[in-house]
Amino acid sequence: MNTMSGNFSIGRFGGVEVRINWSLIVVFALIVWSLTDGVFPSQNPGLSHGTYLAMAIVAALLFFASILLHELGHSWEARREGIEVDSITLWLFGGVSQFKGRYGSAGAEFRTAIAGPLVSIGLGVVFVLIAIAHLPSSVDGVAAWLGYINLILAVFNLIPAQPLDGGRVLHAALWRAKGDFAWATRVAAEIGQGFAYLFIALGLAMFVFQGSFSGAWLAFVGWFLLQGARAEARYVATEQALEGLRVRDLMVRDPVTVDADSTIGRFMDDVAWSQRFTTYPVLEGAKPIGLLAFASVAAVPRSDWDTRRVRDTMISLDRVPRLTETRRPWMLWWIFPRPQQIVGSWSTTDTWSGSCRSPTSPERSKSAGGGRSKWLLAVCSYTGRFLFRQQPMPLTVRAGSAGRRQELPSAFFEVRS
Repeated sequence: MNTMSGNFSIGRFGGVEVRINWSLIVVFALIVWSLTDGVFPSQNPGLSHGTYLAMAIVAALLFFASILLHELGHSWEARREGIEVDSITLWLFGGVSQFKGRYGSAGAEFRTAIAGPLVSIGLGVVFVLIAIAHLPSSVDGVAAWLGYINLILAVFNLIPAQPLDGGRVLHAALWRAKGDFAWATRVAAEIGQGFAYLFIALGLAMFVFQGSFSGAWLAFVGWFLLQGARAEARYVATEQALEGLRVRDLMVRDPVTVDADSTIGRFMDDVAWSQRFTTYPVLEGAKPIGLLAFASVAAVPRSDWDTRRVRDTMISLDRVPRLTETRRPWMLWWIFPRPQQIVGSWSTTDTWSGSCRSPTSPERSKSAGGGRSKWLLAVCSYTGRFLFRQQPMPLTVRAGSAGRRQELPSAFFEVRS
């Protein structure tokens, strides 16, 4: 359960973890209200208010189930293509499937992208057939609405605007046509931004000149698409900026550590006052057991500093993703075995002096030495974007990945030489 981000895990379906966001409660209430007071009374007149309310609740729940099946279609196909699926999150704008890694081919991306709309079309057809089967009016009304809304969902998602499914299909087609992933992403992102601005303009016009609340909603959807399309463009810019680099080219060795049995007060006096970082590795003896985020320390009342220990405030090691040092810096979601020794760190929210050295850097070759397997710690806060430059200079590095927003406190990297 990730309560800090407002997401709650409701279980695993077909091997994929499913989470719901608190915003889904708002959407559920709006759907039930609109169906109870507007749609069903006009569509199926003559029923009681209680019947309309029951129909609305059932319809809303089945609608969310339809969205989940849509996303599971993406996720199950992605797994068939060899892509690891992190989770599915249902939220204000529907569902989001979070994948780890990148598609191996344009065909794999196309098949994964089209799977969701195909599921929605299939559900829409099934519900329409139920609606015309001469069943009781209450069943007929729910089925008819679900058939309509699933078909609308499929059509809307096929609009060629990233991050919609249609934008992914377009990206796959462009990638296949030219064989250039980065070019395809830039073009698809620009087209997606064009659709986003169109939705915003139409929505604002409907709201201002017609007083339509749906216009405000359309503008809000346009804003969401705009953010997603821009994120796709940043994703490519990030990948190109980090081309040829590995984590070992960016890391800082020998990070400041904290003893697990130290009190928060002692940590503040002896460590944080003179050596300020966003996160500190926590050691028990010489073994890392977690991370102490400064934000967590700030949440501890001042009166508890002398009694609360670091181990009671830290992020436990089992919640820390671990990565091999040879991974590219933008692929920060790959998980690897538990570390045994910390030899360096990389803080993406602090400013550090260093340079983006080339893979043949003598400093890097020397630091790797010995042929032994060591561990380094990368302290990562996934907010904002990468800001790298290909020349020696102080760097302010902020990390984030388009379309795959990860809320990870930190990451470990294994150094293999």
